[in-house]
Amino acid sequence: MVIEQKKKSKLRKRWIVLVILLLLHFYQLPFYYTQPGEAKTLAPVIDVEGGFKEENGSFMLTTVKMGKANAYFYAWAHLSDFREIIPEEQIVGPEETDEEYFHRQAMMMQSSQEAAKMVAYERANKNISIEYHGIMVSSFIEGMPAEKVLLPGDRITSVNGEKVISIEQLNEEVGESENGEDIHLSITRDGKTLEVMTTTAPFPKEVSGGEERSGLGILYPVVNRTISYDPNVTIDVSKIGGPSAGLMFSLEIYNQLVEEDITKGYQIAGTGTINEEGNVGRIGGVEQKVVAAHKAGVDYFFVPKEGDREDSNYEEATKTAEEIRTKTKIIGVETFDEALEFLQNLSPRQ
Repeated sequence: MVIEQKKKSKLRKRWIVLVILLLLHFYQLPFYYTQPGEAKTLAPVIDVEGGFKEENGSFMLTTVKMGKANAYFYAWAHLSDFREIIPEEQIVGPEETDEEYFHRQAMMMQSSQEAAKMVAYERANKNISIEYHGIMVSSFIEGMPAEKVLLPGDRITSVNGEKVISIEQLNEEVGESENGEDIHLSITRDGKTLEVMTTTAPFPKEVSGGEERSGLGILYPVVNRTISYDPNVTIDVSKIGGPSAGLMFSLEIYNQLVEEDITKGYQIAGTGTINEEGNVGRIGGVEQKVVAAHKAGVDYFFVPKEGDREDSNYEEATKTAEEIRTKTKIIGVETFDEALEFLQNLSPRQ
C-alpha cells in the first residue's frame, strides 16, 4: 500500500513538472529574441529581363532570425553569444497587431526594392519612368500628434498645400514649422480625399537622440509610386521583411544590367538600407549578420560606415569580425557608388 502511494506521488510530481514545462514553453514574454540568420544568394530571386546572368561569384543578403521569446528562449539568449533580447515595444508599435506589423515590414521591403532598382538603373544608364502618388503612413510614435488624426494606410499627398513625393520633402515641409504650429495635410483614405489638421510636437529623447527636434511622429513612412523599368526587373523574396537588403539588391540588379561580372568571382554579402540617391543607411542586427556571412564563407561584407558616428554599423561589424576571427573582410561604405568602386578595383579571383 505504501509502495503504491509512493508511485502515485512520483507520477503526480512528474505531471506537475510536465505541466510547468509546457506552461514555460507556451507562455510568451513581452520580448523578442534574435539570432544569426543566413546569407541568401540573390541571383536566383532577382531577374532582369534579358540581363547578364553569368556570375562567377555571387551577391548575398544576410538575415536575422527573430521570434517571440518564452522563458527558454529568454534564458538561452542571455547565455549565448550573438543572440539578443529586445523589448516588445521596440519591435511592435502600441496596439499594433501581428498582421499590421508584417504589413509594415512588407511595405518597407517594397520601398527598399524600389530604391534599389532606381539606383541600379540610373547608374547603368537604363530607362525608368516614375509616377509619384504621395507618402504612405505605416505606424506612429506613441503620444505624438500624427496618431490622433492619421491611420496606417493613409496616403499623404500634400503638406500645407505643397505636394510631397519623397520622405525628405515631407520632413523638410514639416521641419520648417515651429513647435506646436498647425500643419494642414491632404490625405487619401480608402479611396477618398480628406483634409486634416494636426500640429508638430517635440520628439521623445529616445527617438531624437537627445536633440531638440519637432515633427508629426510618423514612423517608417513609405514613398508610394508607380515605376516602369526597361528592361523589366522582378524580385521574389518571400518571408523577408524590412529595408536592410537595399544595398545588396542594387548591386545584384546592376550586375545583371551591365555586361561585366562585378563579383569578380568572389562571394560578396552585405547589409544596409539605400535611398533613391544611393546613400547607404544604418540597420539593426549587424553583429548577427556578420556571423551569418562568416558561416557562409563570404569573402567581403559591405556594411554602412556612417561617417564618424560612435558605435556605427562599421565599428560593430569590425569588432564582431575580430571576435569570431573570421576571414571575411568588412568593407564600410557610405554610398552605392563607393561599393561599386571597391568592386571595380578588385582583381579577378584566380
